[in-house]
Amino acid sequence: MKLHADTYSGQNTVTAYGSGFVAINGRRYERSLIVTPDSLDSEWPPTNLDDLRAEHLTSLATSKCDVVLLGTGARQRFPSPAILRPMIEARIGVEVMDTAAACRTYNVLMAEGRKVVAVLIVE
Repeated sequence: MKLHADTYSGQNTVTAYGSGFVAINGRRYERSLIVTPDSLDSEWPPTNLDDLRAEHLTSLATSKCDVVLLGTGARQRFPSPAILRPMIEARIGVEVMDTAAACRTYNVLMAEGRKVVAVLIVE
């Protein structure tokens, strides 16, 4: 699904998503990634929720973000509290949703100027 016109504000915006991909600023990614308004990690290792470990979220605990959106793939699945421990200890909110919903929510929060991180699992 394409989300909006191909004009960018200099911030990372989800411009499309679908089965097996997410597009950031018009560039298509076919693997899991972490995106913030001003950074992108397209080498994030987990390929599905079963691969996700607490270590994958540790670096986000120091990111000074308001909220982490965890897109869990084609459907919403909740990770164990042990996996979310770095975020809980850092007192950072985590919203768990399917990846499509995380993409839409990220764009809304980013446009509002919120310090948001989208952790998107692309299956």
